[in-house]
Amino acid sequence: MGLIEVTKETFDFEVLQSDQLVIVDFWATWCTPCRMLTPILEEIAAERSDIKICKINMDDAQDIAEEYGVMSIPALLYFKGGELINDSIGLISKERILSLLSE
Repeated sequence: MGLIEVTKETFDFEVLQSDQLVIVDFWATWCTPCRMLTPILEEIAAERSDIKICKINMDDAQDIAEEYGVMSIPALLYFKGGELINDSIGLISKERILSLLSE
């Protein structure tokens, strides 16, 4: 499916109203670990059609980041049925990302 760029305007539809499991990547252009995480997320998106992966630029969506308590990036938030079910902060491995889906 690939990564979906999400904005403040599309967050509700793409994430909260999705019937799929959604991983939201909070990132910024100036964040080196964020750029290192992108290929890992792209790989997961290519392999797992049951997971929607969205990216939201922290600099453009500070109100959403604040709502979910995102203080450091990269931050991955995991949503199911519109509810936040898990999260992680920092650069993590593909295996850890996938393991957090089932915790």
